[in-house]
Amino acid sequence: MTPIVPSPAAPDDGPPRKPATGEGARSTPDGTAPPVLIAGAGPVGLCGALTLARFGVPSLVLEAEAERGEDYFRRAGSKAICFQRDVLDAFDRMGAAAPLLAEGVTWTTARTYYRHHEVRTVTFPAMSGEVHLPPWINISQARVEQELLRRAHAEPLIDIRYRHRVTGVRQDADGVTATADTPSGPFAARGSHLIGADGPRSTIRHLLGVDFPGDSFADRFLICDIRADLPFPNERRFFFDPEWNPGRQVLVHQCPDSTWRIDWQVPDSYDIDEERASGALDTRIRKIVGDQPYEIVWSSVYRFHERCAESFREGRVFLAGDAAHLYAPFGARGLNSGVHDAENLGWKLAYARVVAPEAAETLLSSYHAERWAAAQENLRVTGDTMRFLVPHGEADTRRRRETLERAVTDRAARDRIDSGKLAEPFWYPASPLTTPPDVEEPIPAEAGRPRPPVPGVICPDGPARVPGQTTVTRLRRLLGPGFTLITAGAGRARALADATAELPVEVAAYALEDIDIDGSLAAALRCSAGTVHVVRPDAHLCAVLDAAASDHAEAADAVLAAIRRACGQESPALIQP
Repeated sequence: MTPIVPSPAAPDDGPPRKPATGEGARSTPDGTAPPVLIAGAGPVGLCGALTLARFGVPSLVLEAEAERGEDYFRRAGSKAICFQRDVLDAFDRMGAAAPLLAEGVTWTTARTYYRHHEVRTVTFPAMSGEVHLPPWINISQARVEQELLRRAHAEPLIDIRYRHRVTGVRQDADGVTATADTPSGPFAARGSHLIGADGPRSTIRHLLGVDFPGDSFADRFLICDIRADLPFPNERRFFFDPEWNPGRQVLVHQCPDSTWRIDWQVPDSYDIDEERASGALDTRIRKIVGDQPYEIVWSSVYRFHERCAESFREGRVFLAGDAAHLYAPFGARGLNSGVHDAENLGWKLAYARVVAPEAAETLLSSYHAERWAAAQENLRVTGDTMRFLVPHGEADTRRRRETLERAVTDRAARDRIDSGKLAEPFWYPASPLTTPPDVEEPIPAEAGRPRPPVPGVICPDGPARVPGQTTVTRLRRLLGPGFTLITAGAGRARALADATAELPVEVAAYALEDIDIDGSLAAALRCSAGTVHVVRPDAHLCAVLDAAASDHAEAADAVLAAIRRACGQESPALIQP
């Protein structure tokens, strides 16, 4: 079987890859690998296609709408505006991060007000540049989609068909057939698998008959993107019960190009057309911008939903992004989570082509196990937020009012204010692909708490030297499409690289003595002389092995077992230190 070859990311030139062909790829009669079908060319569908291309897997994307031109993206507004550091890393692996980082607005302070009192302030580390990514950038979803689309159009392994509305799906033991309506008549496409990334009203979910239970919130939210030169600080600011929106709340974010996202909670009966015609919308906006000239770039009125599909996988068909889950936007967990869906599924679909069939089944089933659990955690967090923002009943209303009033003078009450817990990657300690540690360590469940570098958690990042060069980069930029091993000494790294050559996927091994510039990587990883960290293609740790008392052969056996397990194969017991 042809291995998938890892190498450092190259965002400007496109991600490196080696096509996953050969016996394990179950090639078509002409010798080419069958594509993965993707319904939807939105951000999640494009991330899925770009991730597959990183592994040399072709995709055919069927998009119901017409192709969007440059003028559309210049004028379009955006549902999502906040993109978290680990999602920026995923964009980097897809070759799309550089222009977004150059344009995005970075903020590190979130302030919360109750009426005219500042009651809570959270500050994040200000990291940026070549060695660190910022904790967040604010940038329009439309701009992100435009950059992902640019990369996809430049990728020969991605074929996007516009005005192809999927109307049917049929799957069998060998693949999936999707039928679509097009301007030229009916169209049928055959692929190995299908990703449904076709949004909250997903046709694919409907065709599968998968239930989408959850709740909708009665109150509505008015969102306006306002372009104006305002003397506001570069911060996220949240206002509870301000005098210019009494009894409700307002959120203000800065975006690129002198644009400000303003989000008002409004009554269920709110009518934006009526307010615009009466001049009340201008009055509402001027309560915030004052006398400054402004332009409404985009506006919309939303009712927020909290929903999750009962299954993210039905045979060879998978759901991702809004087709799989919907969250209230406070905390920016919607599209950020959808990007993680796409990358999680993409590498597994690629590896399913080069491992044994029984391993492929376990590997693909882990997509639901991991990402459904992530969705449940996001629903828990955003559900708590919405119950604070939009209380249900008098008891919840009283509890919120008392919390906000106490927070004016009581610091202890301030942590109970919930205006949105910021998105972060989910962790997979309970995944069937994760090798349990010899000694379990609790992982903090609270949003925003640092996670220890234990199996299932995303690999820490930090400054790293490119082996054999003086170039300084980040550790995660050394992670290729394969598995990565990180250990202390060069001798063990070389031995592990040799031992893993037998696997159907290639493995890169790095020694901290070669790449750790100032000891910060060893500290972040909590790496001792005998520790081996095994990193998955999506940057999550799948094993942390203590091989201090083992020779190279015993350590190699443990690493082989961990990688096989992460690829869906049965894993023998780990060595004991």
